[in-house]
Amino acid sequence: MNALVMSIIVLPLVANLFLSRVRYASIGSAIVEVALVVVLRGEIPVIGTFYVTQFSWYILLSIASIYVLSAIYSLRYIGNQNRYYYFLNFFTSTMFFTVVVNNLGLMWVGIEATTVSSVLLVVTERTPLALEAGWRYVILVSAGVTFALASVILFYYGLGTLTVSSIETPHLSPLLTIASALALMGFGTKAGVFPMNTWLPDVHSEAPAPVSALFSGVLLPVAVYVLHVVYVAAPVPELYSWVAVISIGFASIAMGSQRFHKRLFAYSTIENMNLALLGMSANSTLGVAILLLSHAFGKAGAFYSCGSITRSTGKKEIDQINMPVTSAALLISSLSVTGLPPFGTFLGEFAIFSAAFRAGMFPQVALALVFTAVGFISINFHVGRMVLHEGKREKEDILLAATSLAAGLASLAVGLLLMRW
Repeated sequence: MNALVMSIIVLPLVANLFLSRVRYASIGSAIVEVALVVVLRGEIPVIGTFYVTQFSWYILLSIASIYVLSAIYSLRYIGNQNRYYYFLNFFTSTMFFTVVVNNLGLMWVGIEATTVSSVLLVVTERTPLALEAGWRYVILVSAGVTFALASVILFYYGLGTLTVSSIETPHLSPLLTIASALALMGFGTKAGVFPMNTWLPDVHSEAPAPVSALFSGVLLPVAVYVLHVVYVAAPVPELYSWVAVISIGFASIAMGSQRFHKRLFAYSTIENMNLALLGMSANSTLGVAILLLSHAFGKAGAFYSCGSITRSTGKKEIDQINMPVTSAALLISSLSVTGLPPFGTFLGEFAIFSAAFRAGMFPQVALALVFTAVGFISINFHVGRMVLHEGKREKEDILLAATSLAAGLASLAVGLLLMRW
């Protein structure tokens, strides 16, 4: 099965060999990736050079799915900038590598590689604001991965191994506690953990819409997965749960005052990733997996809708629009990422809060519920102002609008399928 996993990592790079046809090769590669990940489901667990569990399989499925949608969306949104597709494929390959490699040290290498490849996507449009956002991203994330590297070194001394499949929850020594805290600060920078998450709204505001979808939908969950590996090695539930609650509170309060639609959804991503972190601290692995998978589709749909709005109207501000398909997609996506039933995010959040309650995290649950409610009201109030009105109808790009709607409906489908199951 190592050959199958290796093919998942390498296939996006093979698409780059098609040079002038790389746009279409990227779509073909992405479709095949989804098929390979589905086939891999029957071979779990995979243990060897690579390590794939049920939880990491959900992350792989998210990456492959959003890769397909972003490659299709980019056909119209980006056009024939072949260099963009080279970076897109390299970025996707580094995310696959990070999730499947069976070594915490190499996971750190993978996280660093995602930074190098993704910043080149952020500055695609080469505007002064995009370049500034790219630099801030590199500086803050590079500072974070320095702490992450220190944590990896301490884990090696504390555990005697960095092989992920060999890590078992040990007696928690002071050394491992420090390593876990450093990892939370380091890898948490990439996952949207407060206070090292200030790069995230800036990058999402200035990156192309399909890149924002990849960041929120799958890059941050990849970092959350690495934190999951760390947490298994050195669980510090009080630290992780309270940091998660503080981060959720920061994001929910910030959402109320946003003037730009992409920044609004960037703060929503911070909220959702830290709900996943809260679930991790309560050992709700299934709840976290469901939340991340459904959130990937919902948030991708939201950013695709925002991109369609900007492309058609030239507006980045939260303002009234009359674009029926895009409006429907944006509304569906906003309901998804805020956890309305029967979307999959609701099921994930319900499982997470239930597990946290059973674990005795009563203050954390109470505060997180309040903050989540504030976020729900803020996002849907802003989106309602945008889409629920009559006015001059704007021209819609059918491919962009359809991709946005497909992503939002996929999030709904996840919830309906899981409820039936």
